Amino acid sequence: MTETPKRVRVHHLREAKEAGRRLTMLTAYDAVTARIFDEAGVDMLLVGDSIGNTMHGHTTTLPVTVDDMIPAARAVAGAARRAFVVVDLPFGSYESGPQQALETAVRVMKTTGADAVKFEGGKRSAAQIRAVTAAGIPVVGHLGYTPQSENLLGGPRVQGRGDTAAEALSEDALAVAEAGAVAVVLEMVPAPVSARITEIVAIPTIGIGAGAECDGQVLVWVDMAGMGDWSPRFARRFGEVGAALRAAATAYVDEVRDGTFPDAEHSFLQ
Repeated sequence: MTETPKRVRVHHLREAKEAGRRLTMLTAYDAVTARIFDEAGVDMLLVGDSIGNTMHGHTTTLPVTVDDMIPAARAVAGAARRAFVVVDLPFGSYESGPQQALETAVRVMKTTGADAVKFEGGKRSAAQIRAVTAAGIPVVGHLGYTPQSENLLGGPRVQGRGDTAAEALSEDALAVAEAGAVAVVLEMVPAPVSARITEIVAIPTIGIGAGAECDGQVLVWVDMAGMGDWSPRFARRFGEVGAALRAAATAYVDEVRDGTFPDAEHSFLQ
């Protein structure tokens, strides 16, 4: 087993896969949560375009812009001391081709201090991955259910079911790896298919609803922490932070209204 690095870098991801050490990833959108997750030992922080759903009140990730992503990514990268910070390129910022992807990635890296960018697609995004990595920017791929394509996919549905679909997904994973990606997220993919992909690609696979055989796991932090009344089937609630926060806010409201806060202890008396 390799030692836990003081700062997670690209070569540590590959070393973790080779050593069989599971990688951990959580989303983060601000400095407060990024610092907490970093101190907890999370290996990778994803500034996801899921910020649209979780923080901005959108029903999908599609409205998210690069301008939305940059302040969040800057905050996360500034707070992280150990974790490898990955930033999503949002819908419309890389699909036109390698030049657009490169320009967006360069802008994100120069203005945020992040370690890598992430965007969706297999074979169709291979040219973009090559262009961005050729410029010295690490890329994380994203396959399976790809939220930016949810209208084409018919919503959040498991991808890779059946021999034909599984083979196509495996080919996409190989294309992403061969194009130079440093890791690939597999979202909502049958566990046996994810296990096969994990076996055939040299780069780490990071699963979300993709079974236990991936090289690592990622969750949206609000699902992981139990911030709402609902979370996806694949997301275990490791805490009930939403309920605790609601209770704290309720106690604050009550004490301000009944005059017990602030008391002498929390006031300057001279």
